[in-house]
Amino acid sequence: MTPGVNAARQAKVPHRLHEYPHDPSSESYGTEAAEKMGVDPARVFKTLVVSVDGKTLAVAVVPVTAMLNLKQIARAAGGKKAAMADKQAVQRSTGYVLGGVSPLGQKKALPTFIDSSARDFDTLYVSAGRRGLEIELSPDDLARLTAARFAPLQA
Repeated sequence: MTPGVNAARQAKVPHRLHEYPHDPSSESYGTEAAEKMGVDPARVFKTLVVSVDGKTLAVAVVPVTAMLNLKQIARAAGGKKAAMADKQAVQRSTGYVLGGVSPLGQKKALPTFIDSSARDFDTLYVSAGRRGLEIELSPDDLARLTAARFAPLQA
């Protein structure tokens, strides 16, 4: 299993795994996940890694239906500016490939922020650590496992 799934299991957090056949030609991994699982896309969250002030990396967990507001994530992380992190830096720090980055079980624990809209749902879906595998858990359990804070992050 993936480090993300193992993290949830070791913490004995209630969760469900959802596997689906990933289409490599899909333009949006999150939208594909929602469609193939037959769930509201607003409940499927993507994991984005940003560079804050060019110094530190941080994780933003936002709905696949939304765009990340870089000013909001910078503010939440205590910085002035944020930009999407370099692909290699993301893979090196998280241990995951793009499109399969999970907020759980990352190689290096990064400051994590979850969009406030997550609290609108009993459970949400995030990548479990590989394309075609999602983990469903409560927003509060996700926050606890990642030491995350909730903040408005949508553009």
